[in-house]
Amino acid sequence: MEIFNPKKVLVTGAAGFIGFHLSRRLLEEGCEVVGLDIINDYYDPAIKEARLEILRPYENFKFSKLDLADREGMKELFAREEFDCVVNLAAQAGVRYSLINPNAYVDSNLAGFVNILEGCRHNEVKHLLFASSSSVYGSNTKMPFSIHDNVDHPVSLYAASKKANELMAHTYSHLYNLSCTGLRFFTVYGPWGRPDMALFLFTKAILENRPIDVFNYGKMQRDFTYIDDIIEGVVRVMKRPATPNPDWSGDNPDPGTSYAPYRVYNIGNNQPVELMHFIQVIEDCLGKKAEKNLLPLQPGDVPATYADIDDLIRDTGFKPETTLEEGIPKFISWYREYFKV
Repeated sequence: MEIFNPKKVLVTGAAGFIGFHLSRRLLEEGCEVVGLDIINDYYDPAIKEARLEILRPYENFKFSKLDLADREGMKELFAREEFDCVVNLAAQAGVRYSLINPNAYVDSNLAGFVNILEGCRHNEVKHLLFASSSSVYGSNTKMPFSIHDNVDHPVSLYAASKKANELMAHTYSHLYNLSCTGLRFFTVYGPWGRPDMALFLFTKAILENRPIDVFNYGKMQRDFTYIDDIIEGVVRVMKRPATPNPDWSGDNPDPGTSYAPYRVYNIGNNQPVELMHFIQVIEDCLGKKAEKNLLPLQPGDVPATYADIDDLIRDTGFKPETTLEEGIPKFISWYREYFKV
């Protein structure tokens, strides 16, 4: 694969957890970055504003407060800025929230994504990367999860919307020769993380002497992936636009590649960890025991995730290596500093 060094990148969800870290990395590398975000109140907007305050001083950064679902606004942005690469990280996140507010997922993850595809199609974008999710594996039980496995049994609307993004992107690859790469992220954690995620919720509760909710009676397994590893994976994939797979066959269709310039990658730690061990590492870091409220598996949740990353390693030469014992202390020291505890 030839290396592509984009000069101007649109990062959607730039005030979000992954979008912020990616924007900062690209800015440090000298890329021109346009960050887009609606700054909704799905979680405390103050943390989104604080992330943006770190990005704003960069001379090569511009911010656009815009809703992906705003068709005209998106059209104007693409025409005006002429991006050569787009990384779509904006989405209505969260599995459990999709049970309460399904329409938010339709607006952002479906209607919004069409606007991105159309923007790329009409403005000669050379590579579109988009966040998919480990949740697309749904009811699959064969471990580790491989991009070459069928993923047609999602268990939440969030997962279904991410699978839909993959199908929509493939269609545009086929019709318009648009190079598209889907990135299935596995449980991302680290400094500036999302307040609705387990690490943030557990840390906050333990420090405030409140019990933590432990689902599936602690028997959950997650392929926890440190934010810096996610960003390294994204940057490496970004520089290698998707190309057609010459061996692809319609008689035995490979879900992870295509005859069109379309690809999917897992970005995960390739090491599932029991939730109880995850909690223990947090307790050790905080020097405090958690009071655990053991609960059954929640609707929409899967018991385990485990990423097969052979394709990522083969194509980019990168393998995430950060252990929980290395990553969690970094989050906790950030948390203490940010909240002054």
